[in-house]
Amino acid sequence: MYQVLQNIRNGKLNIANVPEPTPPPGHVLIANRSSLISAGTEKMARELAQKSLWAKARSRPDHVVKILQKVRSQGLLTTARQVWSKLDEPMSMGYCSAGQVLACGAGVQEFKPGDRVASNGPHAEVVYVPRHLCARIPDEVAFDHAAFTVLGAIALQGIRLSQVVLGETALVIGLGLVGQITVALLKAAGVRVLGTDLDPTKCKLALTLGADLARPLLSAEEVMAATAGLGADAVLITASTQSDEPVKLAGEAVRRKGRVVAVGAVGMNLPRHAYYFKEAEFVVSCSYGPGRYDPKYEAGGQDYPAAYVRWTEQRNMQAVLDLMAAGRLDLRPLISHRFPIDQAAGAYDLMELGSEPYLGIVLDYPVTQPEDRPQRLELTTRAQPTATPGAVNVGCLGAGNFARRVLLPEIARVRTFQPRIICSASGTTAAHAGRQFKFAAATSHEAEVLENPDVQAVFVLTRHDQHARQTIEAVRAGKHVFVEKPLALNAEELDDIEQALRASENRPLVTVGFNRRFSPAARLVREFFADVREPLTVSIRMASGALPADHWLQDPLVGGGRIIGEACHAIDLATFLTGSLPARVFAESISGLQAPAITDDQCYVTLRHANGAVSNVAYLSGGDAAFPKERVEVFGGGKVAVIDDFCSVVTCSGGRQRKALRGRQDKGHRAEIEAFARAILDGGVAPISWAELRAVTSASFLAVKSLHEGAAFEL
Repeated sequence: MYQVLQNIRNGKLNIANVPEPTPPPGHVLIANRSSLISAGTEKMARELAQKSLWAKARSRPDHVVKILQKVRSQGLLTTARQVWSKLDEPMSMGYCSAGQVLACGAGVQEFKPGDRVASNGPHAEVVYVPRHLCARIPDEVAFDHAAFTVLGAIALQGIRLSQVVLGETALVIGLGLVGQITVALLKAAGVRVLGTDLDPTKCKLALTLGADLARPLLSAEEVMAATAGLGADAVLITASTQSDEPVKLAGEAVRRKGRVVAVGAVGMNLPRHAYYFKEAEFVVSCSYGPGRYDPKYEAGGQDYPAAYVRWTEQRNMQAVLDLMAAGRLDLRPLISHRFPIDQAAGAYDLMELGSEPYLGIVLDYPVTQPEDRPQRLELTTRAQPTATPGAVNVGCLGAGNFARRVLLPEIARVRTFQPRIICSASGTTAAHAGRQFKFAAATSHEAEVLENPDVQAVFVLTRHDQHARQTIEAVRAGKHVFVEKPLALNAEELDDIEQALRASENRPLVTVGFNRRFSPAARLVREFFADVREPLTVSIRMASGALPADHWLQDPLVGGGRIIGEACHAIDLATFLTGSLPARVFAESISGLQAPAITDDQCYVTLRHANGAVSNVAYLSGGDAAFPKERVEVFGGGKVAVIDDFCSVVTCSGGRQRKALRGRQDKGHRAEIEAFARAILDGGVAPISWAELRAVTSASFLAVKSLHEGAAFEL
């Protein structure tokens, strides 16, 4: 299927052929019939993509700081590769579309196949969208008109925040698409509307949509004259500019104790004098309405009760569609151009070149059959690498950030692996990563990987809540499995994996991405203590950096929390260095009235190992990103070894200290993948024994339980 993608690195726009996506739980799969180019937003994205690398850096100095910190910890070459990989990721264009429901993910009850819906899906033949970002299109509304729904919701939310009521006066600054819709909605609400824009033709159009007065460069004095000296009850700024002139005009034109709402992206250096003496309120409108950017509402499907939050983003979208159906919102005058999806590049050329006036540019989509939208795409654009004799055919589930930047490059370097097929729910990232890392095919349907007879080994690189299920299905299909940590999110999932392994006839290998034990630093330290017979003490500090409370990793049902999802690395490393399984776990975290919403990621986990060794894992998210992330200290038998960020190792014994290792950071990712490949080819044991995998994973569960119950637990 066709999708409009923007490359941020080289600025190229691509009408790409990608697999049809598969809807995750809580999402709706939609065949688009029309989509609307949001000229302001999408033109800004194009302009950023076309800037030089230096100009991109100047526009995002916060990203430059992060890159410099990464250079210090991981080295220039590794950082450069990851930055180029990030810049090369395709960005989906568009967020205003309308079409017909093809299928619904688990948990979706309000929509059925065949329903006509508007959504914030991108410019693509088929999209999947969270249920709360869809609204039902009434029979009276055509698809091309419904494509304006999201912009209508943005305008409507700004009006709600303005609090204007019947008979009052509103000034709209900026008469692009959102501004024009704002004018029409205000008029439908019985509000007197004034408008201004630099473009005389847009002012003229606003008059046809209901503005009582609209002219270029409308002054505050003219607004005062039009309102008998009172001023506008509310000012809505729908312009898109870095200039502070709109907020300056708004402050001068609004009445005393009136309200100014910033809907568009504008400069916001407010002139104190005007706003202070009028006691004017200044409000920033957040997109479509309540629920926007709340992962629990959007991705999680948790609605806000209408009795407490009357107008959510979905209810705003539905209100816009209902006004269209009632004939009170006619947006036909806003459509200036149409392009078929396969010629969408012409639409962006029109905007970029400015060869003719434009406003609402609609992309039209053909009605296609399922066989014309395959979930599997053969990738023939790049030659496949020559496989070594007896090479292992590999399938990958997941093509997210970590997979693309860290693991997939390492998988591609192992010549004994033959990349066959890669899968992601969107299909877009799978197609991009598949071409980049020379996979033969890309898909959005995981069965294409799990049930593929040519695939011998599966890499599970999806979100944490998918790991256990996909591992079990791969084992049942007789595939060897490399699953990125964590192996499971709870004891029940872990038991299910073990049962699947026991029931498997060919006993496939299963390993987990506990890469630190494969690092040169960890191997050197373990060898350094090889002749020590007494139990060791190990201290591991992970300065993880803060994550917001609503991040998916903090969700116990999706990410498992940071102890299960990340600190498991340190528990495994302690197990490796002590040479003994954890036997007892106790953990404590910060607490108190001043503690943040999430406290589990600022804690200490103490492990007693079966051989009497003791280890301590400090998982600390309360620090600063400039501080080195990981430090490991091992004591025992008159020896000491220290690992700093997996870049260096210092050892002490016999009264002498020496630098045993120094160089670029190596956390063992390549070595763990090579070990997995060797185990498959040689028919040997798994790189990490099942006993260790089970014990480490169980210890992470018990650490969380100890945090919550205040007791120590035996494995």
